[in-house]
Amino acid sequence: MRVLILSATTGGGHMTAANALKKYITSQNKDAVVEISDTLEYISPFLNKAVTGGYVYMARNTPKFYGSVYKSTDENTMINKTVGLTTTSLRKKLLPLVEDFNPDIVITTHPFAAEIITSLKTHGVVDIPVINIVTDFAVHQTYISDGVDAYIVSSREMVDDMVKRGVERVKVYPYGIPVKNEFLDPIDREKVFADEGLDPDIPTILIMAGSFGVTDILKIYHKIVKSKEDFQVIVITGKNEKLYETFERYLRKITLNNTLIEIKELTRAAKSSSVKKSKKKKAAKPTKLMYFTDEVAKYMHMADLIVTKPGGLTVSESVASNLPMGIFKAIPGQEEQNADFLVGKNMAVRLEKNNTCTAVITDLIRNKQKLDEMREAIRLFSKGNSAANIYLLMLELLEKYRNKGAKE
Repeated sequence: MRVLILSATTGGGHMTAANALKKYITSQNKDAVVEISDTLEYISPFLNKAVTGGYVYMARNTPKFYGSVYKSTDENTMINKTVGLTTTSLRKKLLPLVEDFNPDIVITTHPFAAEIITSLKTHGVVDIPVINIVTDFAVHQTYISDGVDAYIVSSREMVDDMVKRGVERVKVYPYGIPVKNEFLDPIDREKVFADEGLDPDIPTILIMAGSFGVTDILKIYHKIVKSKEDFQVIVITGKNEKLYETFERYLRKITLNNTLIEIKELTRAAKSSSVKKSKKKKAAKPTKLMYFTDEVAKYMHMADLIVTKPGGLTVSESVASNLPMGIFKAIPGQEEQNADFLVGKNMAVRLEKNNTCTAVITDLIRNKQKLDEMREAIRLFSKGNSAANIYLLMLELLEKYRNKGAKE
């Protein structure tokens, strides 16, 4: 079996989902040949840089404008037709990849990739099954293309939305976004906490900070640790060197300030039986700061709450880990839609940079029942092993196409 997975690097989630699916397929079929292609990079490195760079710039610097673009391309038929014509014109550049690899089936984790491969299909150039995985928790019109045999979505609400947009219900499967098995497997809690030098008996908040700006993450951390409740924090900055270095200096400064204050208090107490009111300490919680790690699943299983931006892949990994979410700074567009869905399903709460953030965190840590209710909501929503379901669907479609070919 030869499987071609077409993805793109506009946001890490598309490629991560592709890699998770590849890992599962090869674990089930040792003879399977699976190739992942960065579709835009293959077609044109210049186009890839323009699209990827444009997305990152707008998301970080002009999020409201990005949100308006996202909304326009979802609602405006003329814009969609123009986008469709543009991607269709690129199909000839993708054809050599398809011809050289000669796949039995194509899976896409990005709407541009789906648009291009189905253009080849609707023009009669290829005749193979195509599965399109929607890597968010809300549908966008660009994901819908003629020639797709099956859509993978994250919820039954998304199935209904796809049907309203003209997709046949039998083609839409609410299997969820594929994640690696590590997010589904439990950990040896006592051993892992001991290895990480953390206390298994107090709540743990995980902050996935790689896509935050430096100022944003420092503000949200400072608000969180103002809570008087007892908890510890794990911060993963991802490959954001500036954020890691700035955060490291920030933590050192807090530690030094608190140490100096304690020394002054002890000295004052030794000199006088009456101690004046000491200088107020900055908030400090046991904090483990980490750069990039490939053990995110382990830290998600350790945590009682994750603070993160609501990207589709991170959300899916959190759901697989049965981990409640604190959503911070959702970008208008798909992230805002993801946040609305998660909060509506009681799987997440919103966190803001103002003082309400401290109150929300305090309430969750103090009232364990609320976190338990969020975990139960996630458990009921979870689709189990998405990759396993997608793999079985692949086999069904391959058999269907083989039978069709035999009849012809």
